[in-house]
Order: sequence, then C-alpha cells, then structure tokens
Amino acid sequence: MADDRIFHICMVSTSLAVMLALAPLTRKHQLCRGFTRGSSSIFSPANFLDQTQEKGLVMAVFGLVFSKLATLLIAPDPLPFCKETPAEIKEYMKILAIFYYPLLYYPLLVCWTLQRPAGYGFGSLLSLSHFCVMVWQKFDCPKTPEIYKYYALLASLPQLVCLAFLCGRFLLLFVKGPMTEEDLDSSYYSKYVKLLLKKRFSAASSGSTDKQSLMKTIVKTVKGYIYVPEQVFRFPLKLAVSAFIAFVAIYHTAMLLVVLVIPTLHIVRAGIDENIAFMLLGFGIVLSDDRMEVVKIVTFYTWLLEVCYLCAMTLSCLVSLVMLMRSMVLHRSNLKEIYKGDIYKVYNHQKTLSPSKPGVVCWMGLTGYQAAIVCLGMVIQTVVFFICFLFLVFLIIIPVFYGRNIIVFQIARKSWPAWVTLILVTVLQHVTAKFAFIKDERGMRDLKNRDSLFLLTYLLFLVNTVAGLIVAIWRVVITALYNILHLGRIDISLLHRTSETYDPAYYYYIQFLRVEVSQNHPVIKAFCSLLLDMMVEGGGVGQKIRDAEEGIQVSRPTRASSSRRIRARWQLLYTLVNNPSLLGCRKHFQSLQISEHVQNGTS
Repeated sequence: MADDRIFHICMVSTSLAVMLALAPLTRKHQLCRGFTRGSSSIFSPANFLDQTQEKGLVMAVFGLVFSKLATLLIAPDPLPFCKETPAEIKEYMKILAIFYYPLLYYPLLVCWTLQRPAGYGFGSLLSLSHFCVMVWQKFDCPKTPEIYKYYALLASLPQLVCLAFLCGRFLLLFVKGPMTEEDLDSSYYSKYVKLLLKKRFSAASSGSTDKQSLMKTIVKTVKGYIYVPEQVFRFPLKLAVSAFIAFVAIYHTAMLLVVLVIPTLHIVRAGIDENIAFMLLGFGIVLSDDRMEVVKIVTFYTWLLEVCYLCAMTLSCLVSLVMLMRSMVLHRSNLKEIYKGDIYKVYNHQKTLSPSKPGVVCWMGLTGYQAAIVCLGMVIQTVVFFICFLFLVFLIIIPVFYGRNIIVFQIARKSWPAWVTLILVTVLQHVTAKFAFIKDERGMRDLKNRDSLFLLTYLLFLVNTVAGLIVAIWRVVITALYNILHLGRIDISLLHRTSETYDPAYYYYIQFLRVEVSQNHPVIKAFCSLLLDMMVEGGGVGQKIRDAEEGIQVSRPTRASSSRRIRARWQLLYTLVNNPSLLGCRKHFQSLQISEHVQNGTS
C-alpha cells in the first residue's frame, strides 16, 4: 500500500513547484493582455461573483475539502505526517488539518482559474496523482480498524468521484481549451436581458388570466419541489457550491448514522442468549416461561429496532433531499424578485442592497453554514423519526398483531366519552354557525339569532376550554414537526416574520443575497459588457446594443420596429431605475442620505 506520509510530502512539494511555475506565466499573460476582466491570479482561487464560469470544477474541489473534514471527526491521525497521534495533542492536529487540506487542494483551483494550457496540464497531473494513489490505497486495503471496517472506503467514495471528474475535465480542457467565455466576455447577460424584455412584451400583449383548475394547482405545487434548470438563468457560484456540499453532507451524515448504530445492534443481537431471560426477570419482566422463546422475542424486538432506525434514517435523507430541491427553487425565485427590485418579498422592509461588513462575512461563510445546518438537521430528524416509528410499531402495530400490551388502546377505551363529547360539541358549533347564526341576503352576510348565539357561547365555555387544551398540544406538535422538517434550510426563517432577523441561518442567507445581487446583477453586467466592448473594439457594437434593447431580431427598420425599440429603451430605463444595487450611487441618495426604508426609484 502507498505510504500516506510519503505521498503527502511529495504532493505538497509538487503543488508548491506548480504554483511557482504558474506565477511567471500568469504575470506574462496579464502584461500581454493589458487588463483582465475576471480573476486571473495564483492568489485568487476563483471568481465567486461570476455566474457564467464553469461551476463543476469548483464544486468538485469544495467536495474534496468537505469530505476530508467529515473524515477528520473520527480519524485516529488527523494529519498524515504524524502517525499514532497522542491523545493530548489530537485536537490541535485537527485544527491544523482544517487549514492543511484546503491548502493541499488549492492548486487544483488555481490551475483552472488561470485558463492557460500549462495550468490545465498541471491540473491533470495533480488530480490524476491524487486519484491514482487513493484508488491504490482503497483497493489494496479496503478494511480499516475504525468504527466500521469499510468506513474509510465508504467515506472516500465522494472524494473518488470528485477526483475522477477533475481528471476528466482537466484533460478535456487541456485538449480542447475552455468551452465558454466567462464573466463580461460571455453572452449570458445580454441573453438574460433579451429574454426579460421579451417576457415583458408578451405579458403586456396577452392579458388573459384564466382560473387554474385543481389539477393544475397540484402539478404546480409538485413542481415547486422539483428543480428544473432554466435556459437563461444561472445560479451564482456560491449557491451552486452550497447545494452540492449540502448533498455531500447528506451522504456523509447518513453514512455516519448507519455505521455508528447498525453494527452495534448486530453485535447486541448476536450476543443474546438464555441469560437474557434472567436479566429481564430481575426487572420484573416475564415475556414467557420458555427461555428459548424469550430469546426469540428479544431477538425479534432488536430486529424491529434496527428496522425502525433504518426507516427513520431513510426518511430523514428523503426529507433532506426534498428540502434541498425546494431551497434551490426558492433561491431562484428570490434572486429573480430582487433583480426586478421587489425586495419586500425577501426582506421585511425596503432596503438598499449595498454591501455591508456583516454581509461580507455572511457571504464568505454561507457554504459552511449550509453544510453544518444540513448535518445537524439530519441528526435531529433521524432521532425524532426513530421515536415516532418506535411508538407506531411497539405501541400500535405489535399490540394489534399479538393482542397484548395494548396500553394505548386501553387508554383510548377509557377516555372515549370525553373524545365523543368534544367531537359532538365541535360538530354542533360548526353546524349551528352555518345554518342558524349566519344569514345571507343579496350577497351580504350578517349574524342572526343572536340570543341563541350568546346562550350557546356561555354553555359551551368549559367544553371549549378542554378543546383549547387539545388545540394547544396539537399546535406544539405541528410547530415542532415543521421546524424539524425545515431545520436544514436556510432560505426560510423558523421564526415569525417580524422576528426573522433573530434566526441566524436566515440572517446569513439574506445578507448573502444582499452582497450577491449588489455585485452580480445581470442587467448591470450586460450594460458593463457593452461598454467594455465599445472601448475595446471601438465599433460594431451598435447592433449589439439594439439587440439588447429590443430583445428581438429585426431585418430592417420599420415603424413597428422603431416602436418596439422605443418601448424597449423605456423598459431598460425602468429596469435601471428600479435596480436596487444602483440606489446608493444616485446623487439625490448621497446628498439627502435617505434611510434604508425609502423605496427604490423615488426621490
């Protein structure tokens, strides 16, 4: 097996040599071009404020780093340079490892960011070396003496997938070069503006508003939980990386939840013998007079525990994946609303979107916050679902099949008069409210039989108090279940609308959007791209400007095309006026120092 210490020493040395070799090439490239539009430096891993660049490589590198962090939690040796780490310094080694592994994989990002054939070649060499050595180690020694014999192999699967993708992508880039232009060189922003103006024109021309049927409403609700990529909309790089890291976090958390519990249950079930009958007898529990039958019953119960736990963990994974898809749909909706200037749908009040110090901090840490919240949410969901499955199996299903230990049914049988009374009183109130106390005359509704209404209100006071207790308990259950299901999401607040800023996860999210939109508005990027093209080319941009304004292709100028051009220019002006990222740059805003509560585009 390849020695991990020697491999890391070689890889660190090779990575440092690659960085030193790319530094003069980068400087020469910048001097030849005169200026660069995006990020092109060995000290900048990627342009995180660019929607047009390829996201796969950045997501793969972040997936590598996070997978290493996930394995550090229970690793006996956090750093590969130190074997048999003493217990008193292991925590310090983990802190050093948290900084070491991002630096180890940093050259992979740099090799792609520079967009040079030499960088792609070095990236292929580094990623292929990581991949080959990891495959060699896992196939040569798949079993490890950790919490589970195949834990290291299972934990390395995301790393192998990411490294395989990096190898293939770097080789393809080295052979064919970059497939698309990035940032302001890309045509994405102009296409976005064209589509935006086309939609406005079609919406203004067609004013039909048909009522949706029930089936269409159901289909729309289901589509709200299924993310389908749109042709002219690209996620910000940070949100794409956050979604991918959340998916990797779901895998690692599910694997840890399984390997920490299921092997232990197997050991317990394998060790059950006749002595279990004497142990239960000491607690006053007599399952059967036959000790072998007691062994079978206890073995069967432990198997039910395993089934309940696996069902709970599977349900938690499914809920996390569904919530992740819903979050991606809501991310896109929030970005579109803020792009249009409708800030109130995301924030609680009108505010400017200029960057702030807390906003920059939240923007930098959003990906890490998302991963941690998803992991904790899955753990809590698994515990709650496990308790629910235990209640369902051991207090309802098993008593029904075997006809004993029917505690729940005995309680329900004793309390059925109270439940029948509550149900009848509730039905009585609804029926009398519909037929006896509401009158409908000429489309206007009002109260009638007020004397009977007042009498019934007084007589049912105590019964409604008991019903209110049931409602209060149900309210606690519903609130707890809702918060547990949505605990892994940061795009919605678990608090009331007026108190959502006290939810730290949601606060980080809205601050992230504040920085992202202010620096990466598609309309502004399209405008800046046209200006740069005008400066660089010096001509031939008139047609581009007309296409961006009109959003349609015209063969020759006519009266209709002139009307569309005028309408498009007014729409563009309206879009720029309502752009929240430009509010702080206007003269009246700077002179009057208007507060954040002033609406956008007003004087």
